[in-house]
Amino acid sequence: MPLARLDIAKLRNLTKIQFEPSHQVNVIVGENGSGKTSVLEAIHLLSYGRSFRSHKHKTYIQHDQAECIVFAQLKASTSVFPIGLKRARDGAIDVRVQGEKVHSIVELAERLPVQLINPDAFRLLEGSPKIRRQFVDWGAFHFDVQFMPAWRDWQKALKQRNSLLKRGKISPNLLAAFDQELIRLGGTVNEVRQAYVKHLIPYFKTVLNALSDELDVSLNFTQGWDAQKTLAEALESGVNRDIELGYTHSGPQRADLRVKTKAGDALDTLSRGQQKLVVSALKIAQGQVLTDMGRPLVFLVDDLPAELDANHRQKLCRLLESLNSQIFITSVGSDSLDFVWSDATDVRHFAMRNGELQRVAGDLNE
Repeated sequence: MPLARLDIAKLRNLTKIQFEPSHQVNVIVGENGSGKTSVLEAIHLLSYGRSFRSHKHKTYIQHDQAECIVFAQLKASTSVFPIGLKRARDGAIDVRVQGEKVHSIVELAERLPVQLINPDAFRLLEGSPKIRRQFVDWGAFHFDVQFMPAWRDWQKALKQRNSLLKRGKISPNLLAAFDQELIRLGGTVNEVRQAYVKHLIPYFKTVLNALSDELDVSLNFTQGWDAQKTLAEALESGVNRDIELGYTHSGPQRADLRVKTKAGDALDTLSRGQQKLVVSALKIAQGQVLTDMGRPLVFLVDDLPAELDANHRQKLCRLLESLNSQIFITSVGSDSLDFVWSDATDVRHFAMRNGELQRVAGDLNE
């Protein structure tokens, strides 16, 4: 559901802004530090319950305020669907859906799927396997309803097993008694991840080819243990090592998404510019999977001109436009001239100055 209205209060330098974005494309222009990225941060916060700029909530709440507030009205057919989030300086989160308090941020994520493309998104290739697992898990969460409850309970079972291992002396037989749920739930997590990546791959290849017909990149999901063994067999064969290490070394917690070319890992064999195209293709492919499932999402594209040349910016815009999803894209100004949209697309331009957002009349591309 697209955002029909967005209210942000007491977040960074955004003391209070209210605006009605286009259900298609929104271009926010402003100097560095003006607050344009904070608008995207607020939308991200409303979906994930956390910022993409900092893990510390106190950094985005205005320093002299006790809380920040983000409220939105989502457009659902002919009606509106209000959601809101309040984050207090002491860390407390108050989440509201249609005016009712809910106890899980998951309910926001389900109603407002958000995909982010920004300079930090390129850590998808150069960062740790955890970042790539999060990428896969975001897609699996929206792809199959059984994923989230299985993932949540598997995490609990894994923590319990690791807690037992940290105690030191524990017999393999006693440990095995705790493993049945870990094996069952871990198996479900792995199966959904595998199914999702298999579904994603053809989308990724199509999108990457549209961005660059010179790149040949493959995706390969590794489950986190010997592919020739079941999870039960992997845990059994590694139990003595687990006891020695004090943690579980095999399982879905060690899964990874390998991004490769014929010459090796994409990180080692592709130029920086080519890596940016691959990551953009991964993000857009995830969006395409969701929209084909009838789940339009919101794309947040921050500081795109700094990451791609004009030709590839235009290609990326055309791909984003084809997703029939809502887009928020920031620019420092003149580079927005490289954004090319069709005449039928509702494009709204906004100018951000010192935390104040104003709609700009006319089309800056003209």
